[in-house]
Amino acid sequence: MTAEAVSPAVVPLRDAWRGLLWFVPLTTLWLLLIYRWPAIPESGVPTTFHQLAAHGLIALGLWLGLEHTSLTPGQRRATWLAIMIPDTLWFAVAWSAAINGIFHPDATALPALPSAIFLPVIIGAPLLLFSRRVGQVLDAMPASWLVAVQLYRVFGSWALAAWLHGALPGVFAVPAGIGDVLTGLFALPATIAVATGTAGGRRALWNILGLADFAVAITMGIVTSPGPWQLIGPDVLSIGAGDYPGVLTPAFVVPSSILLHLLSLRQLRRLRAIPGKV
Repeated sequence: MTAEAVSPAVVPLRDAWRGLLWFVPLTTLWLLLIYRWPAIPESGVPTTFHQLAAHGLIALGLWLGLEHTSLTPGQRRATWLAIMIPDTLWFAVAWSAAINGIFHPDATALPALPSAIFLPVIIGAPLLLFSRRVGQVLDAMPASWLVAVQLYRVFGSWALAAWLHGALPGVFAVPAGIGDVLTGLFALPATIAVATGTAGGRRALWNILGLADFAVAITMGIVTSPGPWQLIGPDVLSIGAGDYPGVLTPAFVVPSSILLHLLSLRQLRRLRAIPGKV
């Protein structure tokens, strides 16, 4: 089945921006909540919960997409397991390593945190971007799904709350936190815009915004964290110090989100190649 078989819902474009009228206050309320009670983000519960929720939605979306392909039931199960088992193990290993302090700069001889950020992308990106079977799933899956799942990026506001409490340096937390919040907020209008099936909705600007946010955050995290690449010595430890639960963001959230952006870009490119779809 190709993307021609997917009929996007027609949603008035103004509704895409109207959705921000309730999404922005909810995000602001969450920021005020974690600022008032810092024990909430420090417990690691919000990070674990929203990642497990996103993981569950990805698993469900992948299965539903596979059901709309021409693959046999056996091929669908094999494809689903081939993607979800490594992703689940990756989350479990990253979470366990964060809990046990493996990401501290002096914990191992190898740079554990940079490896956790870049290795999943280096290994996963070619497999996901050039797999013909993944392409079949993307063709069968509504383009809005890969955008909507990243609504969780608003939880990046924890970095802003940590900065306000003096727990993270502003040179890292402010651009990283604001970038994450904006990416999460604009995921809502981008989702609705993509669902309209219009040319404007199919543009890659939202994905570019999300990837640019990571480029800035990773760069600032590296230059402010203890290690050979530290260029800025902030008054407080940066995220690269490897403390749980904050370190889960670069160790798991960042590479996961980068791969989702790359998949979304691949899907939109495939849709543009079909006459009449964009």
